[in-house]
Amino acid sequence: MRREKANKIIDLLHETHPDAVCELDFTSPYELLVATVLSAQTTDVKVNQATKKLFPVANTPEKMITLTPNEIRSYIKTLGLSNSKAGYVYDLSMSLLEKFDGQVPTEMDDLTSLSGVGRKTANVVRSVAFNIPSMAVDTHVKRLANRIGFSNTENVLIIEEDLKRQIPKKRWILAHHLLIFHGRRVCKARNPECDRCSLVSLCKYYKKNT
Repeated sequence: MRREKANKIIDLLHETHPDAVCELDFTSPYELLVATVLSAQTTDVKVNQATKKLFPVANTPEKMITLTPNEIRSYIKTLGLSNSKAGYVYDLSMSLLEKFDGQVPTEMDDLTSLSGVGRKTANVVRSVAFNIPSMAVDTHVKRLANRIGFSNTENVLIIEEDLKRQIPKKRWILAHHLLIFHGRRVCKARNPECDRCSLVSLCKYYKKNT
């Protein structure tokens, strides 16, 4: 895809979703890191409901490790994979204290060294907490990248590179939020609402299926 077309797509999405931002509730990089780890295979709404209970009790690594993994789980038990996630949150909090003076690092390798933190989570933290140009590829970004025509693969690393190559770096963070918003509200997994999509004239999926 030519960069001119990519910019046009981002412009149209921005007109459609001018309020596109991270929908996880947080007040610090640490809270965002924990919330993003908790968001795997669940919705931001459910994560926010859980962290509304957890963060008043433990919103720093120091406070989090005063809880046991089982106590952490009691706050997030409404989320899928709560046993694993509680362990991740405890372990990453311990690692932050032992290796990074309790601070959330900004480098990709440092972030992905933390328990439960993959490349997608690291990119979310880098972009949202620290405003570092990054392209996090979650399930919505992956789906839309293929449908629209930015990419043609299931490999998230290749999708990330395809998006970064075609979209100007200064728009990576915005594009990430826009693709997520459009995926949640319009270009849904099972029943994409093409009849009200602003991208129909530019979308590979629409042209192929109409």
